[in-house]
Amino acid sequence: MDMENKNPKKMISRTKAVVACILCLLLGGVAAFGGVWAALGSDGITLLQANRLITEKFVGDYDETAHREATMEAMVDSLGDRWSYYLTPQEYQQVQDTRSNSYVGIGVTVSRDEPDGLLILSVTQGGPAQEAGLTAGEIIRAVDGTPVTEETREDCVTAIKGAEGTTVRLEVEGTDGLCRTVEVERRTVRGITAAWEMVAGNVGHITIQNFYSGTADLVRQGVEELTAQGAKALVLDVRNNPGGYVTELTEILDLLLPEGDIFISRSYDGKEKVYTSDGACVDLPLAVLVNGDSYSAAEFLAAQLRESAGAVVAGTRTCGKGYSQMLYRLYDGSAIGLSTARYYTGGGESLIGVGLEPDPAVELTEEAKARLLVGELPYEEDLQLQAAIKALDLGE
Repeated sequence: MDMENKNPKKMISRTKAVVACILCLLLGGVAAFGGVWAALGSDGITLLQANRLITEKFVGDYDETAHREATMEAMVDSLGDRWSYYLTPQEYQQVQDTRSNSYVGIGVTVSRDEPDGLLILSVTQGGPAQEAGLTAGEIIRAVDGTPVTEETREDCVTAIKGAEGTTVRLEVEGTDGLCRTVEVERRTVRGITAAWEMVAGNVGHITIQNFYSGTADLVRQGVEELTAQGAKALVLDVRNNPGGYVTELTEILDLLLPEGDIFISRSYDGKEKVYTSDGACVDLPLAVLVNGDSYSAAEFLAAQLRESAGAVVAGTRTCGKGYSQMLYRLYDGSAIGLSTARYYTGGGESLIGVGLEPDPAVELTEEAKARLLVGELPYEEDLQLQAAIKALDLGE
């Protein structure tokens, strides 16, 4: 449930000032800037000293950028917090694009786990990739003539992106094993982060892919359309959902829940913020589908709906994340995401290290999990969705 730095320009200005002071210290000595030197503390001085020794004394060749990035990553890893992270400048830009749910590209989500290829997990509806005939389950084997290997994988992912209006040439292996060359135009792509359908005759099924920009508006649209169609219950599907923004989460909770506290945040400085819902709500039985890859806002949605509205929670145990992060952009364009607050349900429950235990608890086969991940698991074979509807006990 990442929360953005509200004023990155001010942060950059402050960083520039600190860097300028450090440079003056290194060039002009301690005497003129003793106050700033003392403010750095022994740890800061030690880090600067070690870096200066490596820069000036090390006899071998090394990649300065790789050295700096490895140092930053090690600093964050040493915190022992699985939710804090370091991003290179390229990774930071990718994350920003992802969170805006709008970017210049071809409209595919890929997995990096495929040997010598990029497995297409999903294709954005109406995007350039879909228009070019790409489908989920196919594998990108080369990008503009460069084969996808362990060594070139990240470069290939970057190469798929580019300036709007330009094209990229992909070598694609279809699900039938045959390869073809596809040329795709890069355009601005708006991610579809929520989709809905009526299942089992009168149950509205809303799939939420993440909780980043624009998701709450789409969920509201889905709820309105499904209720207008006569839905007698709603199932919100947050399986394989990585989470997102508190603002999107609380808007969705406010839409669904009656008046009351729906989210509590307690930050590193002891400040507490309580989010509330008004009296307007969706007066329908609710269920939520979760699994081990329902993170942050996803598992919290399920916990709060169960706490406030008695919602059915079906699937498998969630990950147990109860920290929110702030993403701080650094001077060189990289960034650090730090856990800066703990969060709780309106009733004070924390999910840290515990997660959410579904009832009914239902496991999918490995084949069904793979099909769910690429959006190709039909209702008739989705045992978790069927179990949730049965537990709703609609009397039909």
